[in-house]
Amino acid sequence: MISLDFTKFDGLVPAVAQDWATGEVLMVAFMNEESWRLTLETGVMHYWSRSRRALWKKGETSGHVQEVRELRVDCDNDCIVARVAQVGGSACHTGHRSCFYRVVDGAGLREDDAVPGGAR
Repeated sequence: MISLDFTKFDGLVPAVAQDWATGEVLMVAFMNEESWRLTLETGVMHYWSRSRRALWKKGETSGHVQEVRELRVDCDNDCIVARVAQVGGSACHTGHRSCFYRVVDGAGLREDDAVPGGAR
């Protein structure tokens, strides 16, 4: 198994979930050693919920599963990019496809669900 450095962030590593086909950033979450191991074993993203302090299989209750297509580890072995197939439409708990559906402009924040490349 790939050895990640879980010592820098209190036993966690940041994980960026990115759409395999479009490159859109879907969400950022954290993984501990167990969620990393389960992700490698199952091919489905698992995370560590800091608020619930519990393991979390993405899509377990919503059906919005993230199937792993590629995992990339940064040069310090303390952060990953998970390139995934987002099954079920939305990655965000709000129901939006991406957690990054808000755009900062001169007036503050505005919602924009546009996927890079113009598709919705």
